[in-house]
Amino acid sequence: MTEGVANSAELLIDLKRLTGGEREELIKLGLLSAGGKVTAYVPPAQDPNRQAPLLKRAIMAPDVLNEAFHYAKPSSFSRGLRLDIEGYTVLLISGTASVDEDGRSIHVGDFGAQCWRTYRNITSLLKSEGATWHDSVKATCYLRDIERDYDQFNRIRTSFFNWMGLNPLPASVGVQTRLCREDLLVEIEAMAIYKR
Repeated sequence: MTEGVANSAELLIDLKRLTGGEREELIKLGLLSAGGKVTAYVPPAQDPNRQAPLLKRAIMAPDVLNEAFHYAKPSSFSRGLRLDIEGYTVLLISGTASVDEDGRSIHVGDFGAQCWRTYRNITSLLKSEGATWHDSVKATCYLRDIERDYDQFNRIRTSFFNWMGLNPLPASVGVQTRLCREDLLVEIEAMAIYKR
C-alpha cells in the first residue's frame, strides 16, 4: 500500500481558497483537522476475519498512450485495472480516447481517425494483459455530438468488430456527453473477462 500525503501542495489543495462548504466536508472526511491543517491518512484497522484483498493492478500500454497521471495537468485514474478473481481475470478499461504516448490529443477534428485510434489504444491495453476484443463483454461509447457522429461511429465499430469476427458482440451503449478535452470527439470504456 502506498503512503498518503499530508501536504496541501501535494494534494493540489489551496487552503486559502476553500469555500465554507469545502472546508466543512474536508474536516468531516478527515482530510483537514478542525484547525484547518492537512492530516495524514490513517487506514482503518483490518478485520482479522476478512479474506485477503482482491488482487488488482493497473493496466498500461506505454507504447501507444501514457498514464493520465503524467499529463501536464494530472488526471487521477488508471488506464485500466486488472482484477484476478477465483481463476478469472476481469479487465476494466477506463474511458480511452485518441491520445498518444505523450498524452497529446491526436487527429483533432477527424472523427474517424480519432475513433480508430481509440480502438487501437484499447486493443493495446487488452493485449498488454493477454486479452483481445474476443474477451470483451461491454463497451460504453461516449460521443461529443451523437447526432452528427453516431452513423460514422456505428459504421467504424461494426467494421472493426466484423473484421475481428466477434460473435457475440459485447454489450454496448452510446451516449452524448462533454468529454474531458474540447478537441476529443469520442471516448470508449470497456470490460473484458477471461479464464486464466
